Amino acid sequence: MKRVLRNIKEVKPLKHSTHRHAWVKFIMVLTVFVAYFVFVSFRYGVGEGFLVGWLTWSFFVMCTPIADAGLLIDFPLRLIAKIRMFISELFAWLVAISLNLVFYSVYPEIYNETAVLRIFKHILDNPLLVFSIVGLSAIGTFLSVKFGDELVDVLEHKDRIFKQKHDWKHNLLITAFLFILVLVVYDFLLKNSGIDILRLI
Repeated sequence: MKRVLRNIKEVKPLKHSTHRHAWVKFIMVLTVFVAYFVFVSFRYGVGEGFLVGWLTWSFFVMCTPIADAGLLIDFPLRLIAKIRMFISELFAWLVAISLNLVFYSVYPEIYNETAVLRIFKHILDNPLLVFSIVGLSAIGTFLSVKFGDELVDVLEHKDRIFKQKHDWKHNLLITAFLFILVLVVYDFLLKNSGIDILRLI
């Protein structure tokens, strides 16, 4: 406990440009997350809204190639407990996958509550999409987490050697992900109109 309190005292968010960048990103993600939770709690009630909020969080963990949703867990743990963000992101993925294993099998109706969750279920229903979307997202996420760890480790952006070396790979992953995501959304819209393009390919 003393070590955690000492680590909290050592946190100086505005001292270096890289740390300011990490704090700004964290605060932006936290603000969006809290605002969304408040919105769904008003719309669906506190209990149902809580579940919808966490499932939506799990969508952004598993289906985006950037570690923004996991950042809510990764960044505070890195600052307070000195746990590498790569390790805490593994925990975030474990939580997200576990949530979906439970709800997909026990309460699949909840995926019909929002457009994001309906698209998420469309992805989960199709093994090809699970491997492509979730696979690309996992690679991109853990690469971006390495960038995040480096962001906290160094004091200036010019010292971010790993990011400079591998940023092009991450950009390529994001481009491939966006291309597949457009196809997924297009397929989702057509399927709701009675056409399934994935069966036609």
